[in-house]
Parts: sequence; structure tokens; C-alpha cells
Amino acid sequence: MTENQNIKSFTNRGKVVSNKKMTFLEKIYFPAILHGLYITFSHFFKKKVTVQYPEVKKPIPEVYRGKHVLKRDDEGKERCTACGLCALACPAEAITMIAAERKADEMHLYREEKYARVYEINMLRCIFCGMCEEACPKEAIFLTNEIISADYQRNDFIFGKDRLLEPLDKRTDISMRQTKEVLEFKKDKNQTHNN
Repeated sequence: MTENQNIKSFTNRGKVVSNKKMTFLEKIYFPAILHGLYITFSHFFKKKVTVQYPEVKKPIPEVYRGKHVLKRDDEGKERCTACGLCALACPAEAITMIAAERKADEMHLYREEKYARVYEINMLRCIFCGMCEEACPKEAIFLTNEIISADYQRNDFIFGKDRLLEPLDKRTDISMRQTKEVLEFKKDKNQTHNN
């Protein structure tokens, strides 16, 4: 039994290769050239799929995962308690955080006794998977539908709290990022999470 017969009987996908001689037209590749030209010319008459970007912008869906935002509660205090679950859940290891204890004169700034003194996300490393917002027990971080603009310096893509924290005067709507079940759960004030 030859080696090819062994393979054929083992996989049942054996294929006999033939060494067929090419015709004259095949040797000069004329039919292949005509076929290629036919494909090229047929594209001239098809509808264009290119969007002329600066002038025409495609609509961005509400659930698009773009720039991150650190949310505040209803009183304007930071929700993040520096538990580190978002950094632990991040598959790209893009989140860096340093925790600190709240002082007596900082009661109006932070929701809990522990807060994130430093909170940074390396946007060049981030894969925008949304695992950070799923892992956060305090609903402190969400991905918005805002596109991160291009830049020339790598350091400009490390977003700190100065760029991530939600401003007091312009709150970010994240209701589209939450499921119907989560919104129903948040209405139940008997749950300690909602207090």
C-alpha cells in the first residue's frame, strides 16, 4: 500500500492530482485577463459604498462602545470606590488605579470612604469590550457612543480622571447601555445597591 492510499483510507478525503497540460490560450493567460477586466468594469456600474467622511457622517448607534465615562451619583459625588474589579476584568490590562482614603473635608466629592485617587485608561491598549462596565458593582464606568479622536502623541491617549469624569453640568445618558432588567432592578429601593 502506498502512502497516498494510506492517507485516502484514513481521511476519506484523498484527491488525485493530475498534471494536465495547458492549452495555448491558458499559457498566454488571455482568458484570465478578460475575466479580470470583466470584473473590474462591472464594478463601474454598481452603487458606491464609500462614504465621503467629513461631509457625510454615518449615524452612530446608541450602543456603540466608544469613550469611557466615570459617572457621578445624583448628588454629584464620584461613584467609583476603587474596588479594582474593572481593572481585574479588563482583558487588555488597560486600566490603572490607585486608591486613597477620603478625608473629612472631601465628603462632598466622594460617595464612599475609599475612592480612586488615580484612575487611568490607556486607550491605545483598550479593546472597547465593555468588560469594565459589566464588572463594576457601583455602575461607575460606562462606555459612551462618543468616538475618540486621533492624535499624534501616545501620551495623549492615556485618559485620566480629568478626561473621564462626568462633568456636573453635562450629565451623560447611559440608559441605552442598560438592559430592561437592570433598570427594573434599580427601581427597587429595598436593594442595598440602589441606596
